[in-house]
Amino acid sequence: MQDISSCTGPLPALNALNSVGRSKISSLRKSIDRFSDVAKDIKDNELLKELALQKEQLASTMDTFKKVNLKAMLSIENAAKEELLRPTKPTELRQRQGPQSRENLTLAETTQRSALTLDTLTASSDNVLGTEEELKVTSGAIGQSGKLLAKYGRREFTDKVLVFFAFIFFLACVLYIMQKRLF
Repeated sequence: MQDISSCTGPLPALNALNSVGRSKISSLRKSIDRFSDVAKDIKDNELLKELALQKEQLASTMDTFKKVNLKAMLSIENAAKEELLRPTKPTELRQRQGPQSRENLTLAETTQRSALTLDTLTASSDNVLGTEEELKVTSGAIGQSGKLLAKYGRREFTDKVLVFFAFIFFLACVLYIMQKRLF
């Protein structure tokens, strides 16, 4: 782990150190597994406690290994970035900043406007889709209401016709009864 933390070389060198570290951790894990088998066979509390400590140390070692590895990778990446960004000649930097800075600013403004336009289009598209869904639901409700109104209209008409026929039948019955009694 000390070699990995002090590694400032290229990424392949770090990978070589990582493979060595992983093989050592793997052999340590195998040894702990064998120790675990022996401790379980013997069923000695002292050995089981020692086994738990060894497993905790292995987990801690693995975490430290990962952290050191990430730290070394970040260090190598940062060194590579600085090397890439370091100007070789001071005049070269000034020449690039002159005409290209205006173009870069214009390009950045255009990009920002495009991003804002895209966001606006996305939001309005979502609004349109939401409105479309609401209109579909409303259209369905209106269609069902129309069907119900037509159905109730037919029922009302049928009820009126039945009441009319019932009234005529009632009058016919009354007239029949009166005719039989009077004559």
